Amino acid sequence: MAAIIQNRPFNTTHHHHHPIWTVSLVCEVLRSIPRFLFQSNRSVGRQHSFRHRAPLKQRDVQREIGDARKGIRIGGPAAFRDLIKVNLGLDKALEFYYWVETQCGFTHSEITCREMSIVLAKGSRVKVLWEFLVCMARRGDVSLVTTGTLTCLIKVLGEEGLVNEALEMFYRMKKFHCRPDVYAYNTMICALCRVGKFKKARFMLEQMELPGFRCPPDVYTYTIFISFYCKRSLQTGCRKAIMRRLWEANHLFRIMVFKGFVPDVVTYNCLIDGCCKTYRIGRALELFDDMVQKGCVPNRVTYDSFIRYYSSVNEIEKAVEMMSRMKSMNHGVPTSSSYTPIIHALCEAGKVVEARDFLVELVNGGSIPREYTYKFVCDTLDSVSEDGLPDELRRRIENGIGIRFKDVMRVKPMMI
Repeated sequence: MAAIIQNRPFNTTHHHHHPIWTVSLVCEVLRSIPRFLFQSNRSVGRQHSFRHRAPLKQRDVQREIGDARKGIRIGGPAAFRDLIKVNLGLDKALEFYYWVETQCGFTHSEITCREMSIVLAKGSRVKVLWEFLVCMARRGDVSLVTTGTLTCLIKVLGEEGLVNEALEMFYRMKKFHCRPDVYAYNTMICALCRVGKFKKARFMLEQMELPGFRCPPDVYTYTIFISFYCKRSLQTGCRKAIMRRLWEANHLFRIMVFKGFVPDVVTYNCLIDGCCKTYRIGRALELFDDMVQKGCVPNRVTYDSFIRYYSSVNEIEKAVEMMSRMKSMNHGVPTSSSYTPIIHALCEAGKVVEARDFLVELVNGGSIPREYTYKFVCDTLDSVSEDGLPDELRRRIENGIGIRFKDVMRVKPMMI
């Protein structure tokens, strides 16, 4: 990995007599390349404002490369330096991939081929990716390119906003003698919904619903639509669009039940969360009762949706009641995501002592609050001249926040 980061030649003399390369080690090196050498421009670490992210849209790689070369993107000449770093990193990754095979006697498998393909997909090198896949498919008697590999690449391309390229890969599966299964269809539908192309996604769903189709839809297929309908409704600023998307989510839920599918807790959670965030609490409670009657056990995510809603409308007693119900019914253990809305609502309502007690209860339960929540409570206590948190509790919280920050930086070293 050091040779890749420092852009220096690999050592070809050491490994002739000491073959140390294994599949897991090669995969570990390949997985670390995107983390150390480049990051997606839609990564959380690239955000420098407090605004919500805009919905992901289809990217044009060639235009982005041209803009970066001209240095007209945000950051000026830094964009050109980032482009050079990405290209050098990908070239070194390919060089490493072939080096371990030719110089170290390592035999690549489907797993290592998949990891190398993911690196190219995350670097938006679509043309090089196609050439690499064609090369790997022609090797030996067994093709290293499988349906699972292509499905994984469709997922990565969709997450990078390259949906047209993902769709092309889906329809060109036959070129690699691969047949798409229900997982491939679900992944492609998820990629289309992610950028708001619901018409194309519904077309694929209609194909899957045809009688005798080889890949009929499953519960997860409908859950994808319900989840993204709710997410997209919240990302639009139009009340009419919000109601339309939420109606489509509920309509698809009813169709799903009519066709004999049994919704799981994830399906219910997506729809309940969408209803709570659009202030349709009546429908959310109706869904909650329905899932309990059908034997689908709610979890912490279910209750967190209600806790956030009641906290936002200043009905704190009902939010606390929901959390107490979760603990009494043994449906989950409340964590920072459960306590945070209640603590913020109590501080804003002037009930600082109660907020402090909930923060103490959160820490004693084994969770660490967010840094913003911790400072918000401390500042509010100081503003009303109330007793602050005990010193021992402060040390526990600050140590926990420091450990969490180090863990994040270990995963995303280029975050700042």
